[in-house]
Amino acid sequence: PKASDCLPQPERAKAIDTAATGQLAALNGTGTGRGYADMAFTDASGKAFTLRDFAGKRLLVNFWASWCVPCRAEMPALDKLAADENSDNFLVLPINLDIGAGGLEKAKAFLAAGGFKNLPLYADASFAAFKRLQTEAVAVGLPSTLLLDAKACELGVLQGPAEWDGADGKRVIAALKAL
Repeated sequence: PKASDCLPQPERAKAIDTAATGQLAALNGTGTGRGYADMAFTDASGKAFTLRDFAGKRLLVNFWASWCVPCRAEMPALDKLAADENSDNFLVLPINLDIGAGGLEKAKAFLAAGGFKNLPLYADASFAAFKRLQTEAVAVGLPSTLLLDAKACELGVLQGPAEWDGADGKRVIAALKAL
């Protein structure tokens, strides 16, 4: 699907909103029809991907950088969530935004030092993906997280870090997986 293939999904947005309480109360169910299937990034070896490559999976796409203190604090919870919840129909997909010379190496070093075994290194050294979110007033700072359906259509957005591996986070992920 192209970005324009997403239709507004108010019922699904409401399901996400209803699940987003406690530690995840700042998460907004959106379902506005914004699509991200064409959003481009690379893996650690430089191979090009788009979110379309993950079609069929509901995604938690987390934008982070190694210099971002709240991002760093959120990573253990994302790693645990990925260990507990990644499956044939759900994936935690972190996209690193360390830009400039050595950005990818900084991200690799941070993930290695933290012992994060369930978070693959995907990166957008061009910053184009996040710039798109800023332009569309979806995100303003890091970390930012998108909850996407199986066609990479937006169902929810969270500005800032969250305890994704706690009961509140797991309730949101269960709601996402049920849609």
